Amino acid sequence: MVAVNKFLRINNLQGMRNLILFFVIAVTLASCAGGNRGELVGVQPREDWIQYNPYGMNYIHFGSFVMGADDQDVPYANVNNNKRITVSAFYMDDTEISNNEYRQFMHWVRDSIAHRYLGEAGIGEHVIEEDQYGEIIDPAIINWDEEIDWNGEDERLELADLFLPEYERFYRRKEIDTRKLRFEYYWVDLQAAASKAGKDLDLSYTNIKGQNNAIRGHSDRSQFIIREVINVYPDTLAWVHDFTYGFNEPLTEMYFWHPAYDNYPVVGVTWTQAQAFNVWRTQLLSSWQQRNGQTFVQRFRLPSEAEWEYASRGGLEKNPYPWGGPYIRNVLGCPLANFKPQRGDYVDDDGCVTVDVRSYEPNGYGLYCMSGNVAEWTNTAYDESVYEFSHDLNSEYEYDALADDPPALKRKVVRGGSWKDVMYYLQNGTRAYEYQDTAKCYIGFRSVMSYLGRGKAGNPEDWN
Repeated sequence: MVAVNKFLRINNLQGMRNLILFFVIAVTLASCAGGNRGELVGVQPREDWIQYNPYGMNYIHFGSFVMGADDQDVPYANVNNNKRITVSAFYMDDTEISNNEYRQFMHWVRDSIAHRYLGEAGIGEHVIEEDQYGEIIDPAIINWDEEIDWNGEDERLELADLFLPEYERFYRRKEIDTRKLRFEYYWVDLQAAASKAGKDLDLSYTNIKGQNNAIRGHSDRSQFIIREVINVYPDTLAWVHDFTYGFNEPLTEMYFWHPAYDNYPVVGVTWTQAQAFNVWRTQLLSSWQQRNGQTFVQRFRLPSEAEWEYASRGGLEKNPYPWGGPYIRNVLGCPLANFKPQRGDYVDDDGCVTVDVRSYEPNGYGLYCMSGNVAEWTNTAYDESVYEFSHDLNSEYEYDALADDPPALKRKVVRGGSWKDVMYYLQNGTRAYEYQDTAKCYIGFRSVMSYLGRGKAGNPEDWN
């Protein structure tokens, strides 16, 4: 028995030695493989990248489709001729941006201005003047983690300029002066930069290679950085000025701020305000990712006209509506969108004006109200003949109009039709436009984000 136990102990010790030797060899091999050994292995280490769906967005797989009208061109406008194109993978909001979501943007702008006021006054901890090592930060940065007490005694004094003056108040209500809610941001004009780079390349043929590199390397990049300052408050008067001789004052007074309309689509937002919203939304997510040691992702933006139509079709080829068609009701007789069914009748579709952003059934990509409710801004500049000259891969036509440009250059494509439109404007292929500096009570928007990489697997179950 003693001999057996001794034999087992010897085997166990031998097994332990073998295990230790195995780990030593494994570590040695790993260390050898970890070095580049003189080979081209790229920069290491690099993080494993997995792109998850942004909150509230659905993945739209890349694909090819026939863009344009699927039915009769009712006005005989000849502005949406059929054309097969390909669209890269992207994400899209499953609903239109709601009042409450846009209000988050507005409150961020309001609070940022308030922090600046309080920081200049030196009140509380609204600015950070030293870093974690005790070094002076000059200029001081805003402490976004410090909550603002809008009713605090000190804050009331310093924030007085943010509120309406006494002579402009209604029943002495202390309200924020929305004219001061201005958002400053910057963007890079890549089209101009590409054009300039092309001209520099043309000049290189008259220079030696080294001189050309010097010319291009010392170009002033600041000329392509555009500064924008946008007032972010929606035009709540749109409900009144869009419909003469109609009583829409209750919507003007309540629609944007009352909790009853929190999940209704935001309206009265210009194309430029929608652009500003997407810049802020990008900063919001990127700042969080940076604080948590994550790599930031692609920016949020308005969809191109091609992306919008591709997403609206929901994977159905040559169908007039997001749900297929040709009917506007399902087999149970229930309406499938919020629009104007008949002359003078806005309620036969179970809605009067706008409705909740998740009303009716979503399309094949899980997107709600791609037809009806509110029409939606796209990034695309409107041109009647764009189908004739646009590329067949990620078709897009952009023009950033200046304030003094003629109105024709300020036209932007809107898609989907709205609560006040007839069926024709609800069709996937119907084009319309509005001017980028105007706000309407029937136009809203939703955001998209480009997918980084080839695309997710072809199985829709893997798209979440």
